[in-house]
Amino acid sequence: MFHIVLYQPEIPPNTGNVMRLAANTGCRLHLIHPLGFTLDDARLRRAGLDYRDLTSVTEYDSLSAFSEAVHPRRVFALSTRGSRIYSEVMFQPGDAFLFGPETRGLPDAVLGSLPGEERLRIPMVTGSRSLNLSNSVAVVVMEAWRQLGYPGAAT
Repeated sequence: MFHIVLYQPEIPPNTGNVMRLAANTGCRLHLIHPLGFTLDDARLRRAGLDYRDLTSVTEYDSLSAFSEAVHPRRVFALSTRGSRIYSEVMFQPGDAFLFGPETRGLPDAVLGSLPGEERLRIPMVTGSRSLNLSNSVAVVVMEAWRQLGYPGAAT
C-alpha cells in the first residue's frame, strides 16, 4: 500500500491519530528521529487507542536510513511550499507521503532534494498558515486510497 513518513514529529496525539489512520487504511507508518516524545507516551496511546498493535510502525535515525531500508517507489513531500496540488497526482501502491514537524514543516534541504513535481500542497483559503498534521495526512491518504479503489477495505 502506501508509506506515511513523519519527519521529526513533535506532538504525540497527532502521531497517535496517524497511527490509527494507518491501521485503518493498510498504510505503513515510518517515524524519522528525533521524535518529540516516546512511543510509550500516554498521549500517543490515548490518541492511537488500541491501534498500535494493528499498525506497522518503524523508526529511523534519518530520512536517508528510511530511503535505504524501504526504497519507496516515489516520495511526495507535503508542504505549504509545494508547487503542485496533491489531487493532481495519480498515486501508485508503494508511494511514500512525507510530512514535516508540526511547528516548522519540512526543512528546505529536504524539499530541495525532491523534484518539483513531488512537492505537493493541500489547497487552503488565502491567509491560512497550515492544516493540522494528522488532518493533512488523512486528506492525502484518503485521496490516494480512493484513486486505487480502496483495496483491502471491508465490504
